[in-house]
Amino acid sequence: MSTNNGLPANTVSHTQINDGNRRRATLLAFALVPLSGLATDVYIPSFPGMASAFHTNSAGIQYTIICFLLSYGISQLFVGSIVDSFGRYRINLAALLVFALSNAVIIFTTNIHLVYVMRVLQGTATAFIIVGKRAFFVDVYTGEKQRHYTSMLSIIWATAPILAPFFGGYIQKSFGWQYNFVVLGVYGMVMFLLEFFLSGESIKIKQPFHLRSIFKVYRNLVSSVDFSLGIVILGICFAMVLIFTMSAPFIVEHKFHLSSVTTGYCALLSGLSLFVGGIAGKTIKSGNLFKRLMWANLCQLVVITLMYIFAAEKNGLLLLLLFVIPTTVIGGCIYNIFFTYCLTRFPLNAGVASGLTSGGAYLVTSVMVSGLLSFITITDQSSLAIGYIVLGLMITGLLVLIRKKLAY
Repeated sequence: MSTNNGLPANTVSHTQINDGNRRRATLLAFALVPLSGLATDVYIPSFPGMASAFHTNSAGIQYTIICFLLSYGISQLFVGSIVDSFGRYRINLAALLVFALSNAVIIFTTNIHLVYVMRVLQGTATAFIIVGKRAFFVDVYTGEKQRHYTSMLSIIWATAPILAPFFGGYIQKSFGWQYNFVVLGVYGMVMFLLEFFLSGESIKIKQPFHLRSIFKVYRNLVSSVDFSLGIVILGICFAMVLIFTMSAPFIVEHKFHLSSVTTGYCALLSGLSLFVGGIAGKTIKSGNLFKRLMWANLCQLVVITLMYIFAAEKNGLLLLLLFVIPTTVIGGCIYNIFFTYCLTRFPLNAGVASGLTSGGAYLVTSVMVSGLLSFITITDQSSLAIGYIVLGLMITGLLVLIRKKLAY
């Protein structure tokens, strides 16, 4: 037997996923898909409280998310080839254990720099977990079922932005910021135990870990313009979600003088919007791919423009959400379409494609968010709309560049 590179391949010796455990392993995979969103969103309502506890400003706490996103993104660029060569299962178990224990360190430390280190470690561990679980669906399923499950990934992932900040707001109000990390640690440990006893190895054929052949695979994927620019668009779409999520605690609690619970409700609405957009992206099939994406992008720009125009009116939270919600719905639609496209673009290298797709997207998101927050201090509807406009126009330009590849 040989791989797609014509090199010999080794079969996996560990217990394989089979008809008997496929269903429960699929459920566990879906349960882990929201981990990256959970790790960033659950403690967002605690930002002001953490800033006070660690004697730092809003940027100092926001950097805990940037640390996670950067390490998560960079790691995914490389871990795909590792899980394609050495399997998913054991690596996943080790990563879950690291994730759980690192939360314990955050809970008991008083040093913000140690929190940064732990968030980098968590981002790396999460990369191994998520890349392996996304590749799981390409390993185990084929044809229409494979497309169905991979298109479900971004929808399931959106459950974290829906639920995490909502519950995080109540946790912050009732117990304090540390207990959000208690939740993350317990989640990681429970999933470790469930995976250990109920799941197994999904990869059927290991790719040889030869640097030359691995480099060839990466070069092949990255040189595909539609794949590479699709990843950039994914990163920009998520950046549009994140700039509101990261700014919301300070807008809600400082500008409007409302509680952390209100911040959680705002994040809940934003997450629901992302979820609805993901479903729309999965179900809307009329017109070719380019037309669907371009119409969605143009509608989004119209909403953002109106958001900026009406910013001159009396500022209020309801008016802000009136524009944030449709902007996020449309962004979720675009994200789902491109995520499915990129993830299934190279089925013979599912792990690498998964890692590059998500890792590249998170790197783009980190750069975009860091850049925007460096030049624009988002404190109200007007400044948020400006950030949205910049990102929306970038999507327009990229869609035009890959128009021919998407015209089917």
